[in-house]
Amino acid sequence: MDLDLIRDLVVKNDTKIVLLVIDGLGGLPHPETGRTELEAANTIHLDRLAADGICGLTVPVRMGITPGSGPGHLALFGYDPIKYQVGRGVLEALGIDFDLRRDDLAARGNFCTVDKDGLVTDRRAGRISTEASAALCQDLRGVSLPGVEVFVEPVREHRFLVVLRGKGLAEGVSDTDPQRLGVPALAAEPQRPEASDTARLINDFIGQARTVLADKHPANMLLLRGMSKWPQLPQMPDVFGLRAAAIAVYPMYRGLAKLVGMTVLPTGTRPEDQIATLKENWGKFDFFFVHYKATDSRGEDGNFDAKVAALEDVDTIIPAIRNLKPDVFMVGGDHSTPALLAGHSWHPVPFALWSPWCRRDKAEMFDENQCALGGLGVFPATGALPLALANARRLTKFGA
Repeated sequence: MDLDLIRDLVVKNDTKIVLLVIDGLGGLPHPETGRTELEAANTIHLDRLAADGICGLTVPVRMGITPGSGPGHLALFGYDPIKYQVGRGVLEALGIDFDLRRDDLAARGNFCTVDKDGLVTDRRAGRISTEASAALCQDLRGVSLPGVEVFVEPVREHRFLVVLRGKGLAEGVSDTDPQRLGVPALAAEPQRPEASDTARLINDFIGQARTVLADKHPANMLLLRGMSKWPQLPQMPDVFGLRAAAIAVYPMYRGLAKLVGMTVLPTGTRPEDQIATLKENWGKFDFFFVHYKATDSRGEDGNFDAKVAALEDVDTIIPAIRNLKPDVFMVGGDHSTPALLAGHSWHPVPFALWSPWCRRDKAEMFDENQCALGGLGVFPATGALPLALANARRLTKFGA
């Protein structure tokens, strides 16, 4: 996506756009029924939206590439996730309003469970409560490293934040999360020469943390990912001409919205709370990003039926959004999280767009196979926002 091209074509309008991101939306057929989670779910409102609009399948990064949540969302916001890479640690820091400074190094942490041999048995420590995580973070604040300040902050459930502050810290340190069970946590490795000292500091932190957590249960170890500094991204108001707002519960997605220039709105934890926030702020913004997490969490748990239930849950908020009469309403996902894989996958993601100006297609339901019949075909997720701008009459003609 050429952001300079889009910037040159943007025109003012008072139209409104809603993007509902159903995290981890796509799935795979259950071996007993042959139906995906979306096909098994009773989603009458999403199906009506698909039948009324135009559908397709989005590719978050490139064909065959399994995306993280950060790249998947950036693509839906119109940013090429390969060109604009953002570390998970920065997103977590911004999402909890941590006072992150430009030279700080931030890492996203998971409390995990290891057995007596140090092998990971649960990468999320049973999704311990946020309160339990906060107590463990307090214990870890006793870790001391030479020449740097160490900050440890709870985020949500098993997730926490580690920030190192000092001179000479460098990006380019590998994750310690092996992303699978039955193996030990990885050592932090420098991926460029200037990151050697930083990798040693990270490993020192992990070594001390291992001692602090040894007698805890189930969170007796930790994994670190996305060690990064604050990046510079073009801002949505400047590029797309949008007064943009984010309505998200989880800190990581709130942080990502801040990075691209959205106003992050305070909201409750339930979908109906998010809809109330949307209604309260309807007159203040042009673009609303609404995030729904449970589908991804249930997919990562490998719980097919629970993901089906989460899809049916989010389906109930569709009428309330449509009743606000947005000029463009998009529903998509940042990536697929099939319960059968219990993790993110490379599969293209169902997508639907409604506006008064869209061409209705053959898709009659909102699922993987029906969206494959849609008029948008299989297309890069970076094309979603320009499509929305066009349908909102916010792009002028290119060329003479």
